[in-house]
Amino acid sequence: VQLQASGGGLVQAGGSLRLSCAASGRTFSSYNIHWFRQAPGKEREFVAAISWNGGSTYYADSVKGRFTISRDNAKNMVDLQMNSLKPGDTAVYYCAANRVWLFRGNDMEYWGKGTQVTVSS
Repeated sequence: VQLQASGGGLVQAGGSLRLSCAASGRTFSSYNIHWFRQAPGKEREFVAAISWNGGSTYYADSVKGRFTISRDNAKNMVDLQMNSLKPGDTAVYYCAANRVWLFRGNDMEYWGKGTQVTVSS
C-alpha cells in the first residue's frame, strides 16, 4: 500500500482544515488507517485511527471532539477533518496503515509522506 497525505496549509486559530490520505493498491480496504503528527523538536504522536471497514474510530485525547476521521474504500481515501484548530496542532501530519488495531508508530506497516499544518495565533 502506498500512501500520500495532502491538504495541509496555514490557518488561523479556530479555523478548519481537511487532510486527505490517498492510497494505491487493491488491498487498501484491508488496512486500518492512522494519522500521526510530529511538531519540531517533539516526538511523533498518534492523532486518530479508523478501522478497515470504518466501523471503529479512535482519537487522541488532545483532538477528541475537534477532529473527525472518515474513509471511503471505493475511492481509496481517508480524510481527517480538523476543526477548532489551535497553535498546538501545528505539525507535519502523516498517514499510516496497519492490519492490527494498535496505535503505536512501531505498529505501522506503511507510511506516507507528510503534509505541513501550521496554525497561527
